Amino acid sequence: MTAWHVGDELAGRYAAGTAAETDAWSLEKHVESCALCAARVSAAVRGRGAAAPLLEGVRAAVLEAAAAQPVRGRSWWRARVRGRPRLPVPGPATRAGRLLWAAGPALRGSWAAALVLVALGSVALAYGGGLGGSARPLLLVVAPVLPLAGVGVSYGRSADPMHEIAATTPGGGLRLLLIRTAAVLAVTVPVLALAWAALPASAAGPGAVAWLLPGLAMTLGALALGSYVGCRTGASSVAGCWAVAVVVPTFTTSPSGLDAPLAAGAHYFAGPAAQGAWAAAAVLCAGLLALRRRSFDHLETS
Repeated sequence: MTAWHVGDELAGRYAAGTAAETDAWSLEKHVESCALCAARVSAAVRGRGAAAPLLEGVRAAVLEAAAAQPVRGRSWWRARVRGRPRLPVPGPATRAGRLLWAAGPALRGSWAAALVLVALGSVALAYGGGLGGSARPLLLVVAPVLPLAGVGVSYGRSADPMHEIAATTPGGGLRLLLIRTAAVLAVTVPVLALAWAALPASAAGPGAVAWLLPGLAMTLGALALGSYVGCRTGASSVAGCWAVAVVVPTFTTSPSGLDAPLAAGAHYFAGPAAQGAWAAAAVLCAGLLALRRRSFDHLETS
């Protein structure tokens, strides 16, 4: 099988910043292990004329900072032997900070605290509010929209103060948005699972995982709608529709008459037909998101 390498045309488009997002990802991954292509891309970047003095200035500043950085232990010995300074390997705190930044503003703001409060509130209503087993269906109708709040504040000019920088990098756009969405789901699922396990058992109704497909479909729908109107507006629109249709009718009922609205809400989750419909909706939203993926390459204005 013939090995793939970066051609001069692709290297030139990458240096000019006009390469497609997928092509840029492939190039950056490939040059990590191919010195020949790395040299070709570097030559293309250096040959950009007006960009060359800027790159030389950045390179000089980096080397000056590296020379001034204190290096100790074995790294210091290797630097002395090889005749060049080295920056120390980032410690656990630095790596944790970078991971937290990649996860997005949702995990650094108030959304995570609100998620924990909802989980604790459901447990408090079950044991201290006299709801008992009815707390599980109540949590179930709220669970699918909880990730939407995190997605809405994870990406966009109004949510991320570094959005302009992140959106213009090869790793920005839909790729960064999906990473942050996955981080939101990775926090939501365990928190709600623990809350569900702590609630009193109910006589009947959907199980603990019944909200996963609806939550996934709503999240993908919010992302697809966000490709037109922005993530914040898309997430709030989907959450608003669900609240009007299901959540508000459930919570506006008196505690003595919860059985009827909770039974109606269970129809959105229980049974193969309901879950199949949510799965089909998730596939359709994912397809639309794939078709609209280029829209996230531009800066959001909302």
